[in-house]
Order: sequence, then C-alpha cells, then structure tokens
Amino acid sequence: MTIDIDILISSDDWDGVDDLDPLTRRCIAASIAESGVRLIDGCELSVTFCDDAEIRGLNAQWRGKDAATNVLSFPTPGATENKPLLGDIIIAYETVAREAQEQEKTLHAHVTHMIMHGFLHLIGYDHESSAEAEEMETLERRIASTLGLRDPYAHSDDAADQPNKAHVNTI
Repeated sequence: MTIDIDILISSDDWDGVDDLDPLTRRCIAASIAESGVRLIDGCELSVTFCDDAEIRGLNAQWRGKDAATNVLSFPTPGATENKPLLGDIIIAYETVAREAQEQEKTLHAHVTHMIMHGFLHLIGYDHESSAEAEEMETLERRIASTLGLRDPYAHSDDAADQPNKAHVNTI
C-alpha cells in the first residue's frame, strides 16, 4: 500500500529541522502499522509545518478559539477505508518547541508525537472521553516505542505516566 504525504513548510522557523520529510514519513508509516488502519492505496494527506500566527488564525476560524495551539487535525468526512484524502495536519513551531522544552523532550520527539497524534485523529481516534483518551494514548505509546522514543506522556524526571498538558485539537 502506498500513501501520498504532502509536506508543506510555511514558516522559516522550521529551517533548523532538516529531516522533517523523512521524520514525517517514518511516523506516518509506524502509525499505520501499529493502528492496523485499512486505507485506500494511494490515499493522500498533508502535513503543514507553520508558525503560531498561522495556527492561531486557523484555530480562531475553525474552532472559535483565538489562541495558538500545538497541532490541529482536519479529517475529511466518511469511512476511513474509503477515503482517497484523509485530511490535513497542521503543526506550529513555537508552541511545539516551547512544549518540548517544558516537558524536557527533544524537539524531534515532540514533533513526532504531534504527527502521530494528528494522524490518529485523521483515522478516527479521539480523546473526548476518558475511555477514548486511554485508547488513543495507549496506541501513541506503542507507536513511540516502535520509533525508539520514550512514552510521550511521561515527564523525563518522573517514571510514572503523566498526561501531556498540551493536547491536539481536532476539527
């Protein structure tokens, strides 16, 4: 199965992250494998790496929240296995970089988490209820593990699982 991933970089802030393309592709591939999702061969999605101003505008327009956020997901309607276009993931540099520092993670680890989390929203996962959140976070932990990353919800100075204070928003 092939998947077409359009990667757009709309902010110079991302210039220092030289491997966004392979990082994104590895993360999406691991997310597909671990989730077991069935997709149409050749389905498409886009991942845009922007700045806080751009994501703030989208968040205000689509969610009525005039604030920057780490990532937004815009899934297309319909059954996932029948969609030629899965949707769009938008990730904001300043917020993700700040969160990575606050959570004592590398920028790459946090960006990877945002990509996988955004992708899971595109294929139907959510965290509106405790049960949904637990299911989604368990899958994120498995994906992170296959990518050689630590638990994305654990703080580096705490062995216990901690909820990530910043969460992805789905449209």
